[in-house]
Parts: sequence; structure tokens; C-alpha cells
Amino acid sequence: MRMTNKTTALLLAGSALFTAFSAQADKSDWPESFTVGTASQGGTYYVYGSGWANFIADELDISGGGEVTGGPNQNMALVHNGDAAFGLTTMGPAAAGLNGESPLAPGVKMDNVCAMFPMYETPFSITTLADSGIESISDIPDGAKIGFGPAASTSDTYFPEMLKTLGVDFERRNGGWSDLGGQLQDGLLDVIAFAAGIPIPAVSQLEVQTDVNIIEFTQDEVDTVLEDYPVAEFDIPASTYSTLEEDSRVVSMWNFAMTSCDMPDDFIYEVTRLTMENNDKMRSIHRSAETTVPENIDQNTVLPFHPGAARWYKENGYDIDEDMID
Repeated sequence: MRMTNKTTALLLAGSALFTAFSAQADKSDWPESFTVGTASQGGTYYVYGSGWANFIADELDISGGGEVTGGPNQNMALVHNGDAAFGLTTMGPAAAGLNGESPLAPGVKMDNVCAMFPMYETPFSITTLADSGIESISDIPDGAKIGFGPAASTSDTYFPEMLKTLGVDFERRNGGWSDLGGQLQDGLLDVIAFAAGIPIPAVSQLEVQTDVNIIEFTQDEVDTVLEDYPVAEFDIPASTYSTLEEDSRVVSMWNFAMTSCDMPDDFIYEVTRLTMENNDKMRSIHRSAETTVPENIDQNTVLPFHPGAARWYKENGYDIDEDMID
């Protein structure tokens, strides 16, 4: 059949309408809004999660935002129960929740949680005031008041046990990072034991207001902790904080963004695509997103990947074992 310009135009218009209709139909089961479980204000989770939520909401033209929570353990519960579409977690709390060992819900296997993308490593670091006289872990006096972040957070779950293993005797305190930073400055705490992506906003703020010590682990302390906890050796770059004159040796744990396994495949595909293809934008949200790249998906050995996320990775040449896909 001979095609006229008019016929061609009509066919193209019809095709465009069909495509638009199909795209709209594909989104019929997408959520109209979403929340991201983060952590307390003043911590990296809140900055990273809220910024990421705003980015995704703008790109997909739906309502979304970050929610202040108690951190990774609570985020696992919120996502598992469907109270939050997305959440941020570290591998330790993820494994505990999946196995029914969460301190928030012992015996409840949180198996409706799927991984989307890698975020960054969470260093476990210690901050004191410079005039405290504490310059090493062994300097922490018996009975020191130590702030470990929100109750049941990654820091509160693992750091107290690590310090006990290293022979530190302390009084435990909990609270949001900004609040704990204020308490340290006011002399109500002796130490803050942070587990958060770097730079930690509360530490950066403390540096502006007073002199602090950022304490590193000795190699023997690192080796001792590695034997008993799901962490890896990590160096905080000297460029992270003005206080540091050289890299600071600590330990760390990987973080991943997660979603309910029930979320629509096409929706999670688009969320994953936008995140993985816009690292410049992610790094503008928080510097720690430098490692929010698909090459780091192998750092998740705990949670199954959402099928929508796995589809993007496979289409772009990244292998995921089938037994690691929900």
C-alpha cells in the first residue's frame, strides 16, 4: 500500500497515543505517594534518604519524602509491614530482621523486604571533646557516659557490644545524633559512638563549634572486632573532617536501600534506573553516595533483590544469582 504523508502522520499520532496509553496503564498500580524510613535528624540516613526521596518524587511526579525513624531495625519493620514503601538499612540489622532476631520484634521473620541498590559503608567512629583527655579507646574511663544514637539503631545494636569486647566499661545513652552532639558539647556525655555515613553532619557541626578528637581503632582492636561482628576494616579519609590530619582506621558495615517485595516491578525498575543512572545527582545529595553505584551490588549477601531492580541490573550487564532475586 502506498503511504501518503497524511497517512503516515495519522499512524504516527496513533502510535504515540497508544504508547502514552500503555505507559499510563503500566503505572496504574504505582503508589500515589511514598515515604522513606531514614533515622534521626543530624545523621547521614536522614540527609541521604530525604534528599533521595525528593529526587525520586520529582522525577516520577509523585509525592514522596523522608520520615524520621529509629534507624535500620525500625526501617526493616516499617517496610516489612507495608508502613513505608522504602527504607535504609545496614547488613547487620537486615540479617537479624530476616532471621527473626530483630531486637524490635524477636521471632518475627521480616521476609517481605527486598534490596534495591547499594548506598555506602557505615564507619563506626568515636568522637570526644579535645579537652576530655580521651585520645584512644583505651583512654575511655570506666563509667564513661557514651551516646550510641537512637535505640535499636545500627550504632546502638553493635557499638556497645564492640566496646564491651574491647574492655570498655560505660553508661549507655540514646538519642538523635544532633541531640547527642549538643549533650557532648555541654559536658553531659563523655563520648559519642557514631555509626553513620561520612561526613556525619553532627560531627561536622561540632568541629565548627569546638575542638574534638576523632578516635581511631588500633590494628589489634580492629582484628578483635572483625572476629565477632559483621564488619570490615575501613579508613576514614583525612579529607572528611578538618580535625583529621591523616586517615583514621575504624570498621564499617554496608548500607542498602530496600523496598517491600510487593511493590510493582515497573515502579521499582524506574526507581532503580533513576538512582543508578544519576550518580552526580546522588553525590549532590550526600557525598557518601560516591559508592551508590551498581558495581557494589555484590556487597549485599543478605536480602533478596526486588525483581524490578534485578531487571535493571541484568539489562545493564550486572550479574545477580537467581537465588538472590525474590
